[in-house]
Amino acid sequence: MAQDRYGPDVLASDWRASARGRRSEAWPAEATLGLVVEEVTTDFCGEIVAVERDLGTVTLEDRRGRRRGFPLGPGFLLEGRPVVLTAPVVRSAPAAPRRTASGSVAVPGARARVARESRIFVEGRHDAELVEQVWGDDLRVEGVVVEHLGGVDDLLGALREFGPAPERRVGVLVDHLVPGSKESRIADDVRRSPVGAHVLVVGHPFVDVWAGVKPERLGLRSWPDIPFGVEWKHGVCAALGWPHADQADIARAWRQILSRVTSYADLEPALLGRVEELIDFVTTASD
Repeated sequence: MAQDRYGPDVLASDWRASARGRRSEAWPAEATLGLVVEEVTTDFCGEIVAVERDLGTVTLEDRRGRRRGFPLGPGFLLEGRPVVLTAPVVRSAPAAPRRTASGSVAVPGARARVARESRIFVEGRHDAELVEQVWGDDLRVEGVVVEHLGGVDDLLGALREFGPAPERRVGVLVDHLVPGSKESRIADDVRRSPVGAHVLVVGHPFVDVWAGVKPERLGLRSWPDIPFGVEWKHGVCAALGWPHADQADIARAWRQILSRVTSYADLEPALLGRVEELIDFVTTASD
């Protein structure tokens, strides 16, 4: 019978003790991509494919392509030796871009234009932050304000309150705008309404704007499939091994995702085109 190297309960005993009873100190090891380690409580062995500094997690991929997330810290073996995994050291800041994150030519020192009356509405805070991350410089030059609604269930009421007009256009970005969805019915109601002539409602096919970020930017082949009835953001965090107990955990997860977005190239074309369309719509109203 093979000897149990770590004892019946790794966490209850000194997992750093060797089979001969001699204490083997755990050494710090930087969790660099490509390093192969073993997590001792599960015996899961794999290559490090992602490190989430803000979340304090590391993702391993085994030889069968299966991925699991674990907290950074003690509890890992590197070439059979106990190690404490730490997040990689940030080496240096990137040089200042010559173009904006959206791909436009940067205008150094340009002042923000006085805000137009026209607006872009988005569903939630994360949508607004993502638009700001990529198109913020362009929107300030154009004088376009982005407002988040907290959902589109009462989009028609919000538009009536705003009062769209020929020089006061509204562009609306909607999640999950696919045939037969609730969002598509709301968009149709807006188009048929008296304010519809001065409003453009467009959308992307993703359940949530998180999925508008290319999964490869987070070391994923694709975003996880979340069962119907499970709140999508919580389901994604659970599938990736990220903390998801409360809204603060979800906010930290979103910050981690947003940190991987540095330009338009990090977003899916189905989202990129729709935002560009809205910017064109609201900026042609008063020029």
